Amino acid sequence: MAPSHRIFALLFLLLGILVLPSAADQTKQKAWVYGTGTDGETRQLAVDRRPALYTGDFGDCMGGESLFNVTKFDGAYFADNMTIVLHLDATSNIRNESTMMYISVDAYGENRLSMTFNPCNAMISSLCPLVASKPVSAYVMIPVAPRDVSGIPDIAYVIPDFEGTLKLRIFSNSSMTEIGCFQAVMRNGNSFSHPDAVASALGATTILAIIASFATAAYGVSVTHMRMHYAHSFSVFIVLETFQAIFFSGALSLDWPSVLPAWWSNFAWSAGMIYTTKLVNSVDSFVGFHGNSSQVGGAGSAVLNTKGGLNLISQIYGKAAEKTVETITKRHAYNASNPYDYNWAGDPVSLGLPLPGSWFGFSGTLSMVKIPAADAVLVGLTWIMIAIVLAGVAVVALKGFLELLALTKVMNADSLPYFRSHWIGFTVLALQRTFLVSFFAVMILTMFQFTYGGSGDATVIAGVSFAVFLIGVTVLVALGIHARTKSGRFECGTEQLVFHRGKMLGCLPGLTPTWLRTLKENEVEVQPVFSIPLFRIRHVDDDPDRPTVHEDQAYVKTWGWMTARYRRTRWWFTAFYMPYLFARAAFIGGGAQNVYAQIYGLLVLDIVSFAIMVIINPFEGARNTAMGIWILSICKIATTGLSIAFFPEFGLNRIIVTAFGIIIIVIQGFTVVALLILVGLGIISTWMSLSRNKERFFDEMEWARVRYLENMERRAPDMPPPKQEKDKNQEPAAPVEPSFEVAQVWRMSKIVDEEEGMGGLEDIRNSTSEEGEDASIGESEDTLPVLEEIPENDNDSTSSLDTPAGPALNAPSHPGSRSVSGSTARYSTGSVPRNSRAYRNSRSSLNHLDAKFTDRPDSRVSNRLSSHSGLNRSSSLRPVSSVPSVAYSNRASSTFPATGLSTPSKDTLAKYAEQRRSWTPQPSTEIWTDKSSAASKRHSVHPC
Repeated sequence: MAPSHRIFALLFLLLGILVLPSAADQTKQKAWVYGTGTDGETRQLAVDRRPALYTGDFGDCMGGESLFNVTKFDGAYFADNMTIVLHLDATSNIRNESTMMYISVDAYGENRLSMTFNPCNAMISSLCPLVASKPVSAYVMIPVAPRDVSGIPDIAYVIPDFEGTLKLRIFSNSSMTEIGCFQAVMRNGNSFSHPDAVASALGATTILAIIASFATAAYGVSVTHMRMHYAHSFSVFIVLETFQAIFFSGALSLDWPSVLPAWWSNFAWSAGMIYTTKLVNSVDSFVGFHGNSSQVGGAGSAVLNTKGGLNLISQIYGKAAEKTVETITKRHAYNASNPYDYNWAGDPVSLGLPLPGSWFGFSGTLSMVKIPAADAVLVGLTWIMIAIVLAGVAVVALKGFLELLALTKVMNADSLPYFRSHWIGFTVLALQRTFLVSFFAVMILTMFQFTYGGSGDATVIAGVSFAVFLIGVTVLVALGIHARTKSGRFECGTEQLVFHRGKMLGCLPGLTPTWLRTLKENEVEVQPVFSIPLFRIRHVDDDPDRPTVHEDQAYVKTWGWMTARYRRTRWWFTAFYMPYLFARAAFIGGGAQNVYAQIYGLLVLDIVSFAIMVIINPFEGARNTAMGIWILSICKIATTGLSIAFFPEFGLNRIIVTAFGIIIIVIQGFTVVALLILVGLGIISTWMSLSRNKERFFDEMEWARVRYLENMERRAPDMPPPKQEKDKNQEPAAPVEPSFEVAQVWRMSKIVDEEEGMGGLEDIRNSTSEEGEDASIGESEDTLPVLEEIPENDNDSTSSLDTPAGPALNAPSHPGSRSVSGSTARYSTGSVPRNSRAYRNSRSSLNHLDAKFTDRPDSRVSNRLSSHSGLNRSSSLRPVSSVPSVAYSNRASSTFPATGLSTPSKDTLAKYAEQRRSWTPQPSTEIWTDKSSAASKRHSVHPC
């Protein structure tokens, strides 16, 4: 087939796939009915519409003693036409009995609707009378009056996880006893439970956190440097502990509102509570659950003829005929083309699950994920062991994948050299880390199995797992501590813990605890608020020059997976945190029989551990501190504290209880949002860490990367900030008052200054030398230029002004100063009166500029003018900023320092005028040579 034909065939196939759903919708028949709602309006309604309230899963509310085997129990309430629909499929072993039926709807702990009816009047022929040879099949539509449903508030139709049940009770008329009871949970279509979507998103976030954390541990060649970057990545331990803490909140022995188990079902995967049909069925058979999970009820083994006269339920207890049971063992599949079929109904509860509508304790929480409490430990252990194995396999697979990339030249052969050469060690560390992370979940599940009882085989497996994980974690932590403290000694005693004013999380004002010894050793002055004595154990190493725990490469390679994230002085924090998690698991899993000890013990434990963790502040990274110490601990305390409101002694209304449940969801929801944000920031910080060897980064984030890396380098030594020494002799600064400062003074020149004349060179030198003013612009005395004489031409004989190098520059440099030769000076001529010529100096004169401007190369105009012979005018272009001025200029723009020269006296001005009149102007050309530079700068200087 030609390529074009294949493309067209593929397009037609895709078009057919898109058209099929719409075609199926077109083939579905539409059916309509008319109904009148509570508002009194009659409208046309679709038959296949979704009800306002409908039933979910159902179970036997007689504890398996009902004389019916029920495969379908569907009920619904349509608020748009005030109709109750009941659909029942069942079998019974009762040969002949007339019955009565009772229907009740309970919502939030109160009865909202109840009615009793005769199945014969409702035209239910299979129950009029009830005979063993005929299966029960009832489909009833019962109209109700507005007063019958007045007890159901409108919020019940929209609130998530509506808490209500529909109960059907069947009575024998002859014996006047209850022979059947079935209960189904009511729903409205809104729920906090979305395990497929939420669990998938949280699982993907966890995988990203694992990748980011592992990347910081595997990238690099320096072990200590890799440890530093790994310490600031976000901890996967904290991620999973947060999810597990939220889920195991439902393990407390309380009657939860329906919203909480629905919310917690989104986090069940983190504790290994993942439902698969094959796995749960296998565990059911192992723990001893046997039966047909497609039906509920407990019909006996014999067919009895009641004759209408039995008075005891035991006398009519029997089992339905085998042939009849086989005919309706399962609900038929949903037919989308049938307008009268529906897919909103529930199924019979699985074996071992509690009655639908009951959310008590851990069993009620597990029922939301369809896992029986007796199966919890085996299901959890199975998935946890799979996770541990996958962690090791993933590292090995990564090693093989990298080698394949290097072999195919896709990756450089020297990329990730440390990981590729130490992949076995990384595999072992990954297994140990996963083993440590799963410790909390395994302890809760195994101790819950001890309390719950159940199958002996399951209890034995739980005991073995409990011992393996408890002993394994204890040995690992003990070996890690011993490897660091085997040389040295321990010191025990009490020490004052000082609480002083400081900042929490780097920005929030509060009380900061610090050991008194630490304050004295570092000579830190604080403002103590109060102090308390605490017991403290310190280790003193025999070798004071031994590398710190984070600089000891051998120790980091072996035990860095357990200590690398903590500060240099808190590397032992795992030895504190693992016992805390064990104690918490003991209260949750082992205290299920005593809810008061469970709740209050857990609350006290969380508060005390939170205070201790705030004091020791173990994490080196700020994000791990914010989440692992503050946010997660506050979430635990708030959840446990609010759970006290669910004690049965308080007898709170279920609506109020639901409000408390929503508050818990909000707190835990904010915790999850904060966790997701911190994971995202951790991914960005990992990206910055991996780019630490690159010179270029995104311009918009370069400042963030520099700041992040500098902060990392600063926090790694775990040393207190240097003490800021204050000068004891320094007087306290005076209070700031309104003031002003004179920066410079401008003297406006006067015509009388020109009339009286300006002074000669020698007097200027002497006067300025006496006043000690330094007029050099940006140059030292060692590099001052000197005035040298060169003849302008062979016929011209000029003498250079004898100006010494160095002190000459002590003369003030004024804008517009004239350059004068030894005997002559040339003045510019023009039409302006002589008394005003001082104001005609060029505004571009370099005398107005600083040295940084005069050091620039000469312009082309300056070069052309300097090469012109004769009497050209170049006073505005000559570089005279480094040349000693020989005369004052009366430019209005002349600036003087605030502490500069004073105005000459009248006698001095008269002397200057006499010397000027005695001189004859004559053009000259001079060279100013800077002796400090290798090359001389030649400038043509002309008198003005």
